[in-house]
Amino acid sequence: MFNNLIGMWSSDMAIDLGTANTLVYVKGRGVVLNEPSVVAVLNEMGKSRVIAVGEEAKSMLGKTPGHIQAIRPMKDGVIADFVVTEEMIKHFIRKVHNRKTFANPRIIICVPTGSTPVERRAIHDSALAAGARKVSLIEEPMAAAIGAGLPVNEPRGSMIVDIGGGTSEIAVISLGGIVYSRSVRVGGDIFDTSIIQYMRKRYNLLIGETSAESIKKEIGVAISPKGGDGKSLDIKGRDLASGIPKEIEMTQTQVAEALSEPIQTIIDAVKAALEETPPELAADLVDMGIVLTGGGALLEKMDDALRDATGLPVTIADEPLSCVAIGSGKALESESSFLPILSSAY
Repeated sequence: MFNNLIGMWSSDMAIDLGTANTLVYVKGRGVVLNEPSVVAVLNEMGKSRVIAVGEEAKSMLGKTPGHIQAIRPMKDGVIADFVVTEEMIKHFIRKVHNRKTFANPRIIICVPTGSTPVERRAIHDSALAAGARKVSLIEEPMAAAIGAGLPVNEPRGSMIVDIGGGTSEIAVISLGGIVYSRSVRVGGDIFDTSIIQYMRKRYNLLIGETSAESIKKEIGVAISPKGGDGKSLDIKGRDLASGIPKEIEMTQTQVAEALSEPIQTIIDAVKAALEETPPELAADLVDMGIVLTGGGALLEKMDDALRDATGLPVTIADEPLSCVAIGSGKALESESSFLPILSSAY
């Protein structure tokens, strides 16, 4: 009975500390938080103070006065600002437990496969400084594969392509280990940047990150529509020649053109992974195919683009945005089953 009560009130958690969003999985409760990885900092009298985190801070991006900064402390899946990241983790830990103080939790955090030992140590130390009693790391593609329900512990090959905000993680997994992995620093943020650059070159129109993200989500597409320009969206921005705000119409064909380079980078990385995969596992992939996770999996026709390029079956995971957090949470819930995976991620 006492052990059951401990389980019910466990503060242990898994955190998908993403470039775009942070998801928190609490043991016994599942995913309880999904908020933007953005922090608003007030600078006054030479001192900095966090005034907003998550959704509230994201609404300030590009709209703050000089003494307030809206910061995204994660870049390419790793920490760009140590102090702000620590404050963000603290805020999310307190928020999921609905109190200002909290029992020091055990935390599992995801890291990109391409991150360096220094970058991993920064993430590890940030969580400890935020109040964790113990921190373990798990590689993102492994967490995504577990969350997508792939048979990671079986002697057959599974391929996961996790397209996040800062990085795309490609991995071939078998017998509880990553046989081959590749991380490219291309993801949702680069998609947004490519749209901004396209609008500047094509229309001499300056738009912000929030507008670019809206374009991506509403009419974003990986392959140009057949027999027309597809859906369209009215975009407002500033004319770079006159300095006056103006509105133009953007079509899906144009978005596909804007995104062609970063999407090709992801396709090339997937092809390189297939070329490096041992023959026996490559044979498994003919049947198992490729599973897409992450926010990039939701880009219209992204699965078609990979299917056309590789000739393999491509499926999108049931909950692509939550797969990494769910997989990390499963590792937290059944730690003994996934201990080798956690140990190898240090």
